[in-house]
Amino acid sequence: MLPPIARSESRGQTVPGSESAPRLGRRAAVEGLGTSLLLAAVVGSGIMAERLSGGNAGLALLANSMATGAGLVALILAFGSFSGAHFNPLVTLTDAILRGRPWREVAPYVTAQLAGAFVGVAMADVMFGEPLFAVSQKARSGVPQAFGEFVATFGLLAVLFVPLRRGLAEVAVAVGAFIAAAYWFTSSTSFANPAVTLARSMSNTFTGIRPQDVPGFFIGQALGTAAFVLLARWLFPKSSITVTRSNNG
Repeated sequence: MLPPIARSESRGQTVPGSESAPRLGRRAAVEGLGTSLLLAAVVGSGIMAERLSGGNAGLALLANSMATGAGLVALILAFGSFSGAHFNPLVTLTDAILRGRPWREVAPYVTAQLAGAFVGVAMADVMFGEPLFAVSQKARSGVPQAFGEFVATFGLLAVLFVPLRRGLAEVAVAVGAFIAAAYWFTSSTSFANPAVTLARSMSNTFTGIRPQDVPGFFIGQALGTAAFVLLARWLFPKSSITVTRSNNG
């Protein structure tokens, strides 16, 4: 989740979009790998938390949020300098809209993220002996939860894109901390990611979401993205984004 406008040029990192960056196919593959490990962390920790919490939903959510936040920090540190560690179609799309990434890279990244998300759910199900790709029965419906996704998505993008020229470690900690916190302060427990949302609809566990509730989450996520892009266009004139990108790859 390291967009070009938030990279530090002083760290000596290889960044996507530069001449020395790995080829697009390899970066997309790493996006798929990272997304699969993220979903394994989210769903796997949810299953473990539910089994060990003795029916205490608050304790289960605490364990799930901590594991997800820590997993995000580790994955961004591991893969950020290779692919950017987006793991989220909305991050990739926003990056392209703000001219931080070529549009030709969006489809390969998003395809890899979607595929990786389902692989991650399958990994968690196999590890914990759950049915593979069971349709979720966990209700997450209504305007309040859709609005929660609006807030979570807007907040995630703001954490990523607004502060300029941060290093990889700072981005990793910021994103992990925000997602862990947003598990608690948003009504939806902060999916903020359409790939995650789709894949979790096929996990009938603590972290799942019913397929019929997915469109509401998508609407909230789309509106949150649009609201942030409008804000970013005002905060960062085109020339500022372009200059920053040319300095940082």
